[in-house]
Parts: sequence; C-alpha cells; structure tokens
Amino acid sequence: MKRTELTFTLALVPLDFLMLLAAGIVAYFSRFHPLFTTVRPVIFSLSLDQYIKIISPIALVWILIFAIAGLYSTRRRIANEILRVALACSTSMATVFAILFFSRVFFESRFIAIAAWLLSIVFISTARVLIRLFQRLLLHAGIGIHRLILIGDSKTAKTLAEIFKKHPAFGFVVVEAFKTFDETVAERIRRLKETMGVDEIILADENASPATSLAILTFTDTEHLGFRYTADFFSSAIGRTILHTFAGIPVIEVQKTPLDGWGAIYKRAFDIVGSVFLLILTLPLQIIVAAALFIEQPGRILFSHLPNEEKAVRVGQNGRRFHYFKFRSMVKDAHLLRSDPNFMKKSERKGPLFKLKDDPRVTKVGKFIRKYSLDELPEFYLVLLGRMSLVGPRPHLPEEVAQYKPTQLKVLTVRPGITGMGQVSGRADIDFDDEVRLDIHYIEHWSPLLDFIILLKTPFVVLFRKGAY
Repeated sequence: MKRTELTFTLALVPLDFLMLLAAGIVAYFSRFHPLFTTVRPVIFSLSLDQYIKIISPIALVWILIFAIAGLYSTRRRIANEILRVALACSTSMATVFAILFFSRVFFESRFIAIAAWLLSIVFISTARVLIRLFQRLLLHAGIGIHRLILIGDSKTAKTLAEIFKKHPAFGFVVVEAFKTFDETVAERIRRLKETMGVDEIILADENASPATSLAILTFTDTEHLGFRYTADFFSSAIGRTILHTFAGIPVIEVQKTPLDGWGAIYKRAFDIVGSVFLLILTLPLQIIVAAALFIEQPGRILFSHLPNEEKAVRVGQNGRRFHYFKFRSMVKDAHLLRSDPNFMKKSERKGPLFKLKDDPRVTKVGKFIRKYSLDELPEFYLVLLGRMSLVGPRPHLPEEVAQYKPTQLKVLTVRPGITGMGQVSGRADIDFDDEVRLDIHYIEHWSPLLDFIILLKTPFVVLFRKGAY
C-alpha cells in the first residue's frame, strides 16, 4: 500500500466522526428553526451539551459499523462508495434504534433522529467525494501513483498499458513492458527499481506457464514488490471455492454462482417488482415508439417471428430456448441476410456475434430507437414472464451460441438480462471474449448491490450512446 493511500485511509476515520457530529448538530438546530416549530412546537428539554454527550458515543458506534462494512478500504469508485455510505448509515441508524429499544432508553425527538440520519449520508458522502477528488488531483500530479512493470505479449497487456496511460486517475504508470520474464529481464527490473522506484509487477499473459508465474512471484517476494496477474479463462471459470475436509483430505467445492437458494428467490422477486415498475414508467414511450413504427411501415410493430413465420427465439438459462420479441427496427425479411456468407463477412466485431454499425437493414425509426435502446423496451414483459432478468448476460441467437467455446457456455448458467456488466462496460465496443469475461465475473460475484449499481449505470450508458450499434 502506498503511503498516500494509507494517509487518506486513516484520514477518513476522524473525518467521518466530524461529519457525523456535524450532521447531528445541524439536525439539532434544525428542530428549533421557526420553519419547523410553527408546524410542531418543541415540547422537550434537551440542551446542546447534553445532546453532544449523547451523539458522541453513538458516532463511535457508527464508525465501527463503517469499518465492518468496508468503508475504509483504499480503492473504490466514488459512485460505489456513496452507495455503501448510504447503506452503512442506514444500518448504523437501525442499530442505534435497536440499542435504544432493548435498553429502554427513550429519545425525545424523532425529527432530530431522522434528520441526523439523512444529513449524515449527505455530509459523509460530500466529504468522501471531496477527498477522493483531491486524491485524484494528486495522482494527476504524479503523487501516490503505482509504478508498474508489465509482463506479457498479449492483447490484454497492450490494453492495460493503453488504459493506464489514458486514465491517470487509476493511479498506475507503466514504467516498462516486457514480453516475457527471464534473468535478463529480472536484472533490468532491479535497475529500474533503483532508478525509478518500481512498486509492483503485473503479469498480463493468460498463457504464461506455471513455471514462469512462479518465477515472477518468487522474484517479487525477494525484491519486495507487489504482484498482480490477469485471470485466464480457467481462473474465471472456477468461481468461488469452498474448502471441505473429509478424514483430513482437503476437497475444494466450486460454487458456480451465489444465485442459488435465497439468491435466486430474491432476484426473481426483484425482477417482478422492477419490471412492473419500469413497464408502467415506460408505457408512454412504448406507445410513441409503436405508433412511429406503424406509420413508417404498417404491419407488425414487434420483431417476434422470422420470415418463415417461425417464432424468433433466443437461448436462455441452462441452454433452454424461449420465444423472444422486441420492437421491430429492421426492414421486412431482414433476417434472411444472415444466411448470406458475403453479408455476414461485413461484421465489425470479432466472435460469433454479428455487429455492423451502418447496417442497411435498419430503418430510420429503427436506427433512432436502437441508438437509445428503445427497441428493447418490450423485454420488460419477458422479465415479468420469467424468461429474462433485468440484469444478466445478453440473450443470443442459437446459431451464435453454437459457436461458443466450451468455457463461454457458463454465461447460460443464469437467466439472460436486459442489461449487464458488458453493456455498462462498453456495449458493442468490447470484444466478445471480454464481454464473456465480464458476464462470468457477474455470475460468480453476483450480489443485490451489484445489480443495483449496474441498473444505475445503464441509463447513463444509453444516453451517451457508448458502443451502441
């Protein structure tokens, strides 16, 4: 851990404590403001000194809960951090109420308690944003950056180098890149460490041999350098593991996804409630899009059948096919061109998925609704029917799934989704292999919070039309 990161992490503790006290004091004085006393007169007697003596130990309890909730880790995105702050503050307030209830202590003002809770979220979030922005300014100035050695002759290595160069806020600078690791490279890294202060090594070669990986790990231990590596498909596929012991023999169980048991029950309930809410919210848009499509080309407004009148299908959970539909965005019989090899060669995306930016099959209205993903609004009905989920891997055609590598079939473990990690991470701009990696990461690390974050990001991605075809 860099010294600057440690400093900022330690500074968060007293800063949070001061923000909690400030929120409590502002809530106290707000109760005595004429705006509220005219509505409900103050009938209790509580001096500021007494009040501060009450909230000071409460603030310490909150800090402890913040620590348990992981709010003092060194690296986290600002949006994710604000969401965690809100959840931690809510948990802390619920804990305080529980303590008061079981200790039979009565607090005289519910207004102050609720106001302090809401203000604490605002104050702490604001302070966190400011300190993270200050930290980013320091990174842009070269203070607190991690100086890396990148090892690997792969697309992943080149992509990482470009990302770190383009986004200084990540706090990583590639000092030098090497295609492989040997004694010559090791000596070169030692000299760079002395002259430029190398902090860690990243192995960005998914095909590196175990011997090479072990040699680099041993070298970083000897030279006291950090070590990171990019995951290969096997590492991504094994997911979370649980260690069992049978008669002294360790056996590792691969847990494919947390979306089992109560996780699946929660996600289905969330999908039902969420889809009903979004169907009602988007109903005016659905009517407008349907009318525009009918005026442009009278006939069906939904793409739900193929030219031969067979139902349009996609591959869902466990490889089961389901009847799929969305708003029509192409000319009549557009699907027939998928059997034309010359047309299919025009795909601008590697992998089994066909993507063409200026697709001649797309109508004028279709181009507009695709740009803003309005053609996918009917998918909310598929979520309600249980064929899809709000968040998950995108559903693909049977002929596309037939071209999947065996390791890529894991994306069929869960219901396909309207949006997912691939959609909020570049949509059509990222390669299919990278999209699969993101989907597998989602499957293995699913949580209600992760779903919530992806759903929050989706409208911004759609509005800025990042990677939309």
